[in-house]
Amino acid sequence: MKKQLFLFGLIFMSIAEIIALIVFAVQTPHFIQDTVAVNEIVQSVTQDFNALEKHENTTDLDYAVLDKDGNLLYKTKSGLSESVNAAISHRDTLLDITIDGITVGKVIIYNDGARSLQSQKQTAIIVLSAAIAVNCFICMGYVAYIRFAVIRPFRKLKGFAERVAGGNLDVPLKMDRRNLFGAFTESFDIMRSELKKARIAEARANTSKKELVAKLSHDIKTPVASIKAVSEVGLALSANEKDKANYMQIIGKADQINTLVTNLFTATLEELQQLNVSPTSIESKQIKTMLENADYLHKATVPDIPECLVYADPLRLQQVLDNIFANAYKYARTEITVGIKKSDERIGIIIEDFGGGVLQSELPTLKEKYKRGSNAENIEGAGLGLHISDYFMKEMQGCLTIENGEHGLKVTVTLALSGKI
Repeated sequence: MKKQLFLFGLIFMSIAEIIALIVFAVQTPHFIQDTVAVNEIVQSVTQDFNALEKHENTTDLDYAVLDKDGNLLYKTKSGLSESVNAAISHRDTLLDITIDGITVGKVIIYNDGARSLQSQKQTAIIVLSAAIAVNCFICMGYVAYIRFAVIRPFRKLKGFAERVAGGNLDVPLKMDRRNLFGAFTESFDIMRSELKKARIAEARANTSKKELVAKLSHDIKTPVASIKAVSEVGLALSANEKDKANYMQIIGKADQINTLVTNLFTATLEELQQLNVSPTSIESKQIKTMLENADYLHKATVPDIPECLVYADPLRLQQVLDNIFANAYKYARTEITVGIKKSDERIGIIIEDFGGGVLQSELPTLKEKYKRGSNAENIEGAGLGLHISDYFMKEMQGCLTIENGEHGLKVTVTLALSGKI
């Protein structure tokens, strides 16, 4: 509220200054001469008319003396009106010099009102212009402050909300208590943290469910297999058609039970089908922005991306890159290198850390659900990031490759170029 009042007051003051500037600039001079000084000049000139070479000006006004024929007899300084016509056009004061009732000449008292007004106008214009310029600078500074303290943090919150909505809970929101959204930023990151804990708890519950389903599936299939095997033996040894029909029915029901149990187990492995992926053609320059957004610790140097159109879902591709950077920072805790490799049909984004990689035997399982490397012990996580990323890349007609590089774990995100699918 205070900032709004400040802004409104500043705008009002600027408008008032502009109005004052316009009013003062269009003023017309209307100055009245000092009558006391004018009378003093007339009297002194009348007394010294016949000896003007000895005449002295005892006032602050400038004037010139003409004889009755209009000839210049005396003037206090150069640049004064030296004729009646010039005095009239300049709005000078024009008075007769009378001696013994006879007009012997005229005195022209210079009107410096226009010059004084012009000087005052120039001073006022300079002062008001400077004040307006200061106001403009203050307004621009305030706008810059609003952009820095409100708009930019709001955009960060918007991007953060999109990531959370997309299911990415690993990248923290950078906090800055210096702006207006500082408290909101902290609250949003607390929300992310709590959602992540809930997601991990959910993942553990899902793991337990999967293990329970697998155990029940095994426990159920074993006796069913035994029932089927005994029934098949009975069917082979039976000579009675009625007994054979009964054995056939038992075998059929056993197969039905086996199919139902298999479907129940398979259903737990297809939950990812609920995640929508909508790839389209996007400009490759968006990938650089996504890489910069994913690099939340700013330890990587993102190279320029060759100009092309790639086939990808921007939201899901951002989530893939977020998962890769989050894993690198979480488990390797090192800097990251980013490279680009482009062919006629595909473009690859190569991301490598300096953490030494994982065991060679663990590489094939890293993209499996709930699978994590041995270097992930005592580190929070659910083992879903790479599995989900691999699913997203397949849906975008790309692929996710994980291998041990020269310095650490190397992940390559390969995208298809538009029109090359």
